[in-house]
Amino acid sequence: MAVLKVAQLGHPILRRRAASVPRDTLRSRDFQRFVDDLIETMRKYSGVGLAAPQVHEGFQVLAVEAQKGQEEAPATPLTVLVNPVVTPLGNSLGEDWEGCLSLPGLRGKVPRHREVRVEALDRRGEPLDFTATDFFSRVIQHEYDHLQGITFLDRMKSFETLTYLDEYARYWAER
Repeated sequence: MAVLKVAQLGHPILRRRAASVPRDTLRSRDFQRFVDDLIETMRKYSGVGLAAPQVHEGFQVLAVEAQKGQEEAPATPLTVLVNPVVTPLGNSLGEDWEGCLSLPGLRGKVPRHREVRVEALDRRGEPLDFTATDFFSRVIQHEYDHLQGITFLDRMKSFETLTYLDEYARYWAER
């Protein structure tokens, strides 16, 4: 496995809509190696999610995982989604802090749907259809946005909470 270079805000790939992964590509050795590398990169940088465009690949793949105690979040099992469709369920929104490996050192409060339906393929091409709630829902929406060329900054209602991590720890984390 390899740790991939993470695209930073300003790189055009972060603003492009990602292409679907053809079904015949899913079982290829190269694709499976890429998924392994995506996961390795997410873990190396202590991310709770990572999308293919963030590592300079313009196709619809994302990975999500949170280890217990990571990011002050509940444990979330490793989930790989290929060609996902994310549909909000209901109108209930929650606002919470988000960061991003492509915007290192920044945090901001972002409103997200509390519950979403996820339809996708797993890394081997098997269909997935499930409901995600709360933190799992938030991370999936964040990574799905990357597949649409959207960053968390675009979802913020206001930049009043946009902060560097040191200032977040000093002034906001306790609240």
